[in-house]
Amino acid sequence: MTRYAVFLRGVNVGGVNLKMAEVAAALRDAGFDAVRTILASGNVLLDSPDDAAVVRERAQQALRAAFSYDAWVLVYDLDTVRAVSAAYPFEREVAGHHSYVTFVADEQVLDELAALAAEAGPDEKIARGDGVIYWQVPRQATLDSVIGRTMGRKRYKASTTTRNLRTLEKVLR
Repeated sequence: MTRYAVFLRGVNVGGVNLKMAEVAAALRDAGFDAVRTILASGNVLLDSPDDAAVVRERAQQALRAAFSYDAWVLVYDLDTVRAVSAAYPFEREVAGHHSYVTFVADEQVLDELAALAAEAGPDEKIARGDGVIYWQVPRQATLDSVIGRTMGRKRYKASTTTRNLRTLEKVLR
């Protein structure tokens, strides 16, 4: 049995409002074990004997069936999430800034997002990691930053999701 972090994209923002207790119930009904949600922003821990790709597909189908929305999730075993967090290349806590990790399931999308580092303003930091984009941005500039403007495009919906570094730490506790 493997412990996975399941990150739902776009939950409780942009009109997709889900109660985490109902999300947990839908995933339990889909056959996952030890399901636990963290915060109200689409972070779930669960156990499964299947690999991450199977867990991703089953979770997406379960959420689509239960909530009638175009559910997209990214799934990682906890060792991978731990390694991603540990590799954060910038100072973790900077006053007035957000520290983010964007998980990316598509290599071409990862290349596109990593290339945005050349366009970043002086206060926005972007670095490519192993299957992720590390990102740090002033709090007031998140949506207006090069990554913020890009991530809202439909093209990235199915293969990316962003988490604050503090949220990842909560997932790993």
